[in-house]
Amino acid sequence: MLHATKGIVFHSVKYSETSVIVKIYTELFGIQSYLFKGVHSPKSKTRPGLFQPMTLLDLVVYHKEKQSLQHAREVHLARPYHTLPFDIRKSSVALFMNELVYKTIREEEANPDLFVFLWNTCILLDDTADPVSAFPLFFALRFCHYLGIFPLSNHSNQFTIFNLREGVFQAAIPDHQNYLDPENSKLLHTMLEVCGGNPEDHETLPGYAAMLYADPFIRLKAETRNRLLETLLLYYRLHLPGFKGLQSHHILHDVMA
Repeated sequence: MLHATKGIVFHSVKYSETSVIVKIYTELFGIQSYLFKGVHSPKSKTRPGLFQPMTLLDLVVYHKEKQSLQHAREVHLARPYHTLPFDIRKSSVALFMNELVYKTIREEEANPDLFVFLWNTCILLDDTADPVSAFPLFFALRFCHYLGIFPLSNHSNQFTIFNLREGVFQAAIPDHQNYLDPENSKLLHTMLEVCGGNPEDHETLPGYAAMLYADPFIRLKAETRNRLLETLLLYYRLHLPGFKGLQSHHILHDVMA
């Protein structure tokens, strides 16, 4: 049976001289692998550029349950990027987003809220004319909601230490090294307050933008941003089995310096 669905490209590998296998996060079926034959042949009507990471697609696909490799009948560009491929800062952010999502999502089933979040975030990144230095932090924090690991924002005058292993603020220093001192815990709390609430409250682009460019984000110094991003990635490693970290954030540190 044929299905029309939107999709976000995660990763592609060469299958033969002319064909590729593309891992795509689809609106209807979650993560799926699709075989596209003849893409690199001279007569192909499908351009290889369609399978660059984070490309937004319209697809008509065949779908068979429990089949590891699916097939697509049609593939078209759903929404072309106007600035992202030509702006090194934006493209570095997109690389980070792609690697983080690709290494954390394992869902072979539909998750409409997560799909809307990823789709709209890609569009916002492409559309914005504002600085994107805080974008990776914004994305990593909001993404925690959809992974079910969003920290408890229980900071108070009594609970001033953030315990990364437990995902909560507490009164005393824990008996391990995975915690933030009071100063950095307060900063994390401020950002959690900005990024908190139900994910559905921020499904519109204006909602995303207002949150992203709130004062706690845009005023951060590069050193502080880098430290917080490293902290978030450690938090991911502590709470997601099998997550071993990223490489793309090192590029971000250099580009955003």
